[in-house]
Amino acid sequence: MNAAVATSVFGAFMVLTVVLGLLAVRRKGTEKGRPAGLSEWSVGGRSLGTVFIWVLMAGESYTSFSYLGAAGWGYNSGAPVLYVLAYMSCGYALGYVVGPMLWAYARRHGLVGITDMIAHRYRAPWLGAAVALLATVCLLPYIQLQITGMGVVVSTISYGAISINWAYFLSFAVTTGFVVISGLRGSAWVSVLKDVLVIGTLGFLAVYVPLHYFDGYGPFLDRLVAEKPQWLTFPGHDSGGLGQLWFVTTTLVNSLTVVIFPTTVAGYLGARNAEALRRNALFLPFYNVLLFVPMLLGMAALFVVPGLTGADSNLALFKMVVDSLPAWAVGLVGVAAALSSIVPMAVFMLVIGTMWGRSVLGAIPRLNKGAAGAASGDGGGGTVGGRQKLWSQLVVVVAGALALLLTYTAPDTLVRLSLISYEGMAQLVPMLLLGLVWRRLTLHAAVSGLVAGFTLVCVLVFGGHDPVWGMNAGIVGLAVNVAVALAVTWLGPRAADGRPDAEVLALDDEFPRDGVPSRGDPVSPPASS
Repeated sequence: MNAAVATSVFGAFMVLTVVLGLLAVRRKGTEKGRPAGLSEWSVGGRSLGTVFIWVLMAGESYTSFSYLGAAGWGYNSGAPVLYVLAYMSCGYALGYVVGPMLWAYARRHGLVGITDMIAHRYRAPWLGAAVALLATVCLLPYIQLQITGMGVVVSTISYGAISINWAYFLSFAVTTGFVVISGLRGSAWVSVLKDVLVIGTLGFLAVYVPLHYFDGYGPFLDRLVAEKPQWLTFPGHDSGGLGQLWFVTTTLVNSLTVVIFPTTVAGYLGARNAEALRRNALFLPFYNVLLFVPMLLGMAALFVVPGLTGADSNLALFKMVVDSLPAWAVGLVGVAAALSSIVPMAVFMLVIGTMWGRSVLGAIPRLNKGAAGAASGDGGGGTVGGRQKLWSQLVVVVAGALALLLTYTAPDTLVRLSLISYEGMAQLVPMLLLGLVWRRLTLHAAVSGLVAGFTLVCVLVFGGHDPVWGMNAGIVGLAVNVAVALAVTWLGPRAADGRPDAEVLALDDEFPRDGVPSRGDPVSPPASS
């Protein structure tokens, strides 16, 4: 009976999720009266306001990790998990400046992602394709982790009635179908539902668990300080040496990386104007307060469900939920956690699809033969943008299926790749951000720095040297990356680029306070097409 009630609640909300996605697409299609092209599907037609951008970008940062991994880290190690709060807050502060800059640059040149921006900045479509491949390697693990996380949630809240393998497939099927149909706009609509449930369920659990198991926060915290003090100081309990230096360097490298992470940039480019992004950067840190709840409840689970080891520690929070709440409430908490997988997973899939549909498959002329019209990516079904949208949707299905297949057959493969996700993506920071504000950075320099930094990160991480000298390996790779890029810029060849600064750089006057670029409408076609 418990399984039937919980799964019924879950199923009803999954249907509601799909309906919201369909309504988002239908409403916009009715407004425009024409087929949606790549820009509408991938960046919401660049028309999302402050509220939708806020819930969408909060949805990307608040994933199933928040219910599972954050609680698991709190259960296993304690204090080091606070790095999540630190880097997100610092990243939002950086996003106040970086977000409007990237938004204005992309809008002016008709671009829909970081691969587009890099290809346009360096006049090298092949570089956009190479970055798409690198970014895919770094993003695929997140799809696999979200499939795994949602699968674990579904199996747990069904009291074992749904096997873990079927739960994985359900996660893949719902998310893939949802994102192919609805794109970024549908994800923004569903993020509203997700945030209502997340705020409601975590707010309830923050009060309920300490009262139910400890008679309040006072007795709980007194017991935690008395019996588990090593969980409250660096380097935490059994963390492998994640001390203060690791915390500082991880916060720095992750805060730099998160502002150029392809999923974050998709949120930037979906904004109606730059001012919406500035307001969003001010409001997003308030959402981080919710992350304290699973972290703290993970430590509470030390006393309620002791002895969890390995992957089971990620279920610390849900074991308390299933043990103490009625089935309908278990179902609601499960829905909130599942939507926390679906929304970011959808954006990860969408970004991979867009990168490949635009910068890889979309850049091959014979694959787009017969498509007429604008090449800016904003056109409808008969334009190049429409053809690129079809390729992007196909890649979404392929990427999701690959992640699902590896979840079944070789789960450790993508988990190991996830070790270099943030450290690897950090190596794109000089190529993108430095390149958009400093014209002297050459193609040879940017590529040399990227290769040097990414290679070093792989050697350190897969060689078991992360942290290295107590520091995050990503910051070491980034330092080498910048040093090599500067050296090659000053000592290497300088390719002639006769384009004006307005065509190459993201200039201050491209994004004034009203969010409208001062040099007119986006140009078409972009150089990367």
